[in-house]
Amino acid sequence: MADIQKQVIKDYRLTSAEILYHMPDFPDLLQSFIWQDYDLAPRYPVLHRFLDFWSRELDGKLHSVYVASQRIITPGEYRFCPAEFTLQ
Repeated sequence: MADIQKQVIKDYRLTSAEILYHMPDFPDLLQSFIWQDYDLAPRYPVLHRFLDFWSRELDGKLHSVYVASQRIITPGEYRFCPAEFTLQ
């Protein structure tokens, strides 16, 4: 329920990030890591907290981060039907 409330009320979006980083033992090699969570676009505070943690605690130096964000719950489409039906 908390994820639905975030999406509908607070406008959180499903955010994916591909993080490329240098391997600690082989700095010439790049490794890819996929991160995904609900976050607020365009500032992405949750992603920034994760990247700050990465820089502070992990050995792999960041190379680049690619971000994609999409609303999951959108207003539904509806059609008006100009008819009346009676059940007997």
